[in-house]
Amino acid sequence: MIRRLMPALAALTLWGCGQKPAAPAEKADPALWVVKDADTTIYLFGTVHVLKPGLSWFDDGIRKAFDASDTLVLELVLPPDAEMQQIVAELGTAAAGPPLTEQLPAAEAAKMRAALPEYGMAPDSLDRAEPWLAATLLSVMPLKQLGYDDKQGAELTLTNAAKAAGKKIEGLETARQQLGYFDALPLPAQRKLLIETIDDLPQAGSKIDQAVTAWRKGDAEGLARLVNADMASAPEVSQALLVNRNRNWAGWISKRMQQPGTVFLAVGAGHLAGSESVQAELAKRGLKVERVRY
Repeated sequence: MIRRLMPALAALTLWGCGQKPAAPAEKADPALWVVKDADTTIYLFGTVHVLKPGLSWFDDGIRKAFDASDTLVLELVLPPDAEMQQIVAELGTAAAGPPLTEQLPAAEAAKMRAALPEYGMAPDSLDRAEPWLAATLLSVMPLKQLGYDDKQGAELTLTNAAKAAGKKIEGLETARQQLGYFDALPLPAQRKLLIETIDDLPQAGSKIDQAVTAWRKGDAEGLARLVNADMASAPEVSQALLVNRNRNWAGWISKRMQQPGTVFLAVGAGHLAGSESVQAELAKRGLKVERVRY
């Protein structure tokens, strides 16, 4: 989810990276689900927050479902940049205390300092960052160099289309809430997340390539395996960022089913995969979710 917030996060540290040329257009058929009753239809679409240019996915069944909807619901609607940067600074930076590198094992601290110049940042750029913020920034920096771009992400495409069509746009969470999930993690869990992110930097590109490939093919089971493997060593993070939020969103959907209308709900694809997905939570509430074949 954090990759949606990267423009504001990046502005705090003034980093910039080059991008590869756009690849030829590729066809994608991501998974789509629907839950409905006599007068309410809610489509569930799993997004990827950063994509490479030239991927054709907003068509066919996805576009048909979107066009039929009167409301677009996202994880959050981003606030103005100044407000976002203020929230990030408040929750993600520490004015006092030991610098971040002193909170890490020597090997990981050295790796982080060595990696930052590769992304256009000074070696001490993240010294005042909370571990969760450093981890999220480091998780996306290699992707920018590989040609992935939040401006190509599904959320921005859907938002622009919704604005052009005059559709209502709502958020399930606020930016403060979303970043607050990270900030509320115990410090040991934050540091573990950062250490694993640093150690994982060489594999970052291959991991997102695998995830995007599964998403592009509509392979929800394959995506679930990737998400589960990624979260296996971080149960506290998984509980806070996936499980609890999936329950909250299932509760929102259940309540929304009491109102007539058609909704296109788009959240990170990892939330719609696996045994603790939003669909699984909806099933516990007696709601039948069906895969839309197109």
